[in-house]
Amino acid sequence: MTLSTQKKQQWAAEIQKELDENILSFWLKHTPDEQFGGYVGEIMQDMTFTAEADKSLVLNTRILWTFSSAYRLFGRKEYLAAANRAYQYIKEYFIDRSYGGLYWMLDREGKPVSSKKQIYGQAFAIYAWSEYYRASGNTEALEEAVSLYRLIEKYGRDSIHLGYIEALAEDWSETSELSLSNKDLNEKKSMNTHLHVLEGYTNLYRVWPDEALRQSLSELIGVTMDHIVDQSTGHFKLFFNEKWDSKSGHISYGHDIEGSWLLHEAAEVLGDEALLEKVKAVAVQMAEATLREGIDEDGGVPNEADSSGLIDSNRDWWPQAEAVVGFYNAYQLTGEERYAEAAKASWTFIQNFLIDRVNGEWYWSVTKDGTPTDGHQKVGAWKCPYHNGRACFEMIERLAH
Repeated sequence: MTLSTQKKQQWAAEIQKELDENILSFWLKHTPDEQFGGYVGEIMQDMTFTAEADKSLVLNTRILWTFSSAYRLFGRKEYLAAANRAYQYIKEYFIDRSYGGLYWMLDREGKPVSSKKQIYGQAFAIYAWSEYYRASGNTEALEEAVSLYRLIEKYGRDSIHLGYIEALAEDWSETSELSLSNKDLNEKKSMNTHLHVLEGYTNLYRVWPDEALRQSLSELIGVTMDHIVDQSTGHFKLFFNEKWDSKSGHISYGHDIEGSWLLHEAAEVLGDEALLEKVKAVAVQMAEATLREGIDEDGGVPNEADSSGLIDSNRDWWPQAEAVVGFYNAYQLTGEERYAEAAKASWTFIQNFLIDRVNGEWYWSVTKDGTPTDGHQKVGAWKCPYHNGRACFEMIERLAH
């Protein structure tokens, strides 16, 4: 598939339509919480609203990032209003005024129900605040992001073995409750947390090119390549003890393809040419591993495998979104058209199976034969507009060149 200017424009227009008319419009219409402020905590796939649902830091910071980015790119006032709403709610309810940082989970009225400092969640606040600053020029948001960066470096960074501890208690002391969710191992370090610290620090460095942050980001890229990427397979290792001994043999294809482009983006923003060349090679290796092992004939990306083969053949919404960007990034790095074809196949899979043509937005997941799975959220602690929204933003920008 040779991507002519006309084909790029057609594809970009298709993506723009999905973004404006389905993804962002769904969140604007259905998710503001008119009773308690901010955004609702849960809507099920059948559009049943869960009145007593808690409000998660991940959902709220991802909404802030998404609508900030949408406003920065497209300038529509309703996107800025949505970002402002998220920003004000986070500022009023999620920030811990006693110890700094942000609470992990609130009840519907805004009272903390989990006050631990999950580094993953803190990283998303940096990602969101720095994007809100990029979009709106709000210097208070930038100051909050810088302050939070310093807290993570002070309490979350492992100064002996490098990298970042999964979680700390409310007062930033050690905690035994480390795991991100009930699906995750209770280990000191994880790929997932490091990937999103990387993402947050990269976005902050765009607007605050501080020397200490430059060193932090450079070190984190090194840690990722030295400890998290299995350079013999091109896959991420997922869980570790503090000394970086691997504690899981699972493969997450979605994280592999997402990580391939986020790692490259981080090195690109950092601007170290020697490091960027090393990262390019790793990014392409990771994309190739996913293309070789983690793509079905219809373009779908299954969730997880281990040494025995697939252990979860469902296709969740977010790996499909990340595959579009990750494969297109590999195409941009190599010029090899098979990566562009893989990106287009992933987008076609999304169009054919994942978009909810009745209720809007995307299904949480579909089975191998494309049937939507039951009992999932349309909006929830982890079901946010960030993966699919960001894939659209990235592709619209990339296809313009």
